[in-house]
Amino acid sequence: MGKVLIVDDAAFMRVVLKNILVPEGYEIVEASNGLEAVEEFKKHQPDIVTMDITMPEMDGILALQEILKIDADAKVCMVSAMGQEKIILESVKSGAKDFIVKPFKPDDVLGKIKKMSA
Repeated sequence: MGKVLIVDDAAFMRVVLKNILVPEGYEIVEASNGLEAVEEFKKHQPDIVTMDITMPEMDGILALQEILKIDADAKVCMVSAMGQEKIILESVKSGAKDFIVKPFKPDDVLGKIKKMSA
């Protein structure tokens, strides 16, 4: 199916996303902050990235911008808590392909990931 880099400082959120994607055949790489995300992206060249926005070290928007410098066609889907519409708009302007709002439904996540990998 493809390789997905899951970036979130909350291990629980990474597990939730992994549990949605692995049964569908996706290979998973994980990072717990933006700096790690950029390193893992360089190392693994994933097909898709799910990127939390609020993280220590480097936030998701900065990491998105850094990843797009490495690969202008990178497919990054931002993940954000409800009520952060302004940040979501900012991330889309910065080059994110889509976004997932927490709390999310597994079907919504799969639908967006499948759409991005098509």
